[in-house]
Amino acid sequence: MLFFFVTMETAHDKRISNCRFFCILIAMEKLKYFFLLIILFVQVEANGQRQTENVILITLDGFRWQEVFTGADQLLVGNKEFVNDSARMMSRFWRATPEARRETLLPFFWNTLAAEGQIYGNRNYDNKVDVTNQMWFSYPGYNEILTGAADDARITSNDKVDNPNVTVLEILNRDPRYAGKVAVFSSWDVFDNIINSKRSGIPVSAGLMKQTRNPNETEKLINELMFQIPNPLGDIRLDAFTYYYAFEYLKREKPRMLYIAFDETDDFAHQGKYDLYLEAAHYTDAMIEKLWKWLQSDAQYKDKTTLIITSDHGRGHSDMNSWRNHGIKVPGADQIWLVVMGPDTPALGEVRKEGQLYQNQVAATVAYLLNINLDGSRKTGTMIKSAVDIK
Repeated sequence: MLFFFVTMETAHDKRISNCRFFCILIAMEKLKYFFLLIILFVQVEANGQRQTENVILITLDGFRWQEVFTGADQLLVGNKEFVNDSARMMSRFWRATPEARRETLLPFFWNTLAAEGQIYGNRNYDNKVDVTNQMWFSYPGYNEILTGAADDARITSNDKVDNPNVTVLEILNRDPRYAGKVAVFSSWDVFDNIINSKRSGIPVSAGLMKQTRNPNETEKLINELMFQIPNPLGDIRLDAFTYYYAFEYLKREKPRMLYIAFDETDDFAHQGKYDLYLEAAHYTDAMIEKLWKWLQSDAQYKDKTTLIITSDHGRGHSDMNSWRNHGIKVPGADQIWLVVMGPDTPALGEVRKEGQLYQNQVAATVAYLLNINLDGSRKTGTMIKSAVDIK
């Protein structure tokens, strides 16, 4: 009887139970969307401080931290062995104090970047930035910057060998959000291999490479001038041509990630031409300023772009001639510097406190700013937390 009663009660309330069941389902469905909205809200809040949508990475090959932080070197700027017109160089770049000298040499660095961003690597305050690779020359340095890890087993020369490692640029280019929005412009022709453009699919303009894909009038002019103006660097493209190719591409294609690799500072240093080394740094500073001003005039980039500037290696400074060279046998060639400026970067200016950063942290910082994960198959450097105000 009890069984019959229960069965009858269940049958009697079937419609009510079904109604309750479907009401519960609807409520659960609404709760699911409610929780999804909360999760989304939390994610937005967590990423709310990350306003960067674009990154411009720039390197000055072999440019010493000494010139960045103290300007023209007193032992070199008036030395006739390294300077063609010492009186002119002294007039242009020599000032009484290191602060005045560096501002004269790099006015954009010290009037804008230092005011609105962060500059690391002044070892006079025990603030250090170092490479971690054990080569202390270009290809290993660029590999470390772009992959976040040294590869002393396979990257041991500057030969034109395709990079077996995956760069942060390649990872970005695989992501649907950035696919086709990554580009590289370099004066050094080895960059096609460093980026491994065949595998990565990233467009690389390097060395004496013309712009042949629907060039505009400016690019057509550069295509001609590049082979009409005497070039003391051989197969290495003059930095001004690299810059204007990159600038025209930026305006037309609007990449989300752009890398520009300047080279003249290293080339003129190897040639022992300190005057041209300083001149190259000075007009590169002016080109970066022009680039930044344009970025702040464009809706896609204004207040949404982080600028990162660094070097692939340092140079010697232990004697009169060592500034010309680098490599593992040259003390100081592992010492570099780093600049970060953008909407997520607190304006710390020149960081004058003891600290240690490494070249292998650049890739992770780019990855964080653009919200991607680096290749997990290799141990990479950590992001620079102070550059994005993370405790």
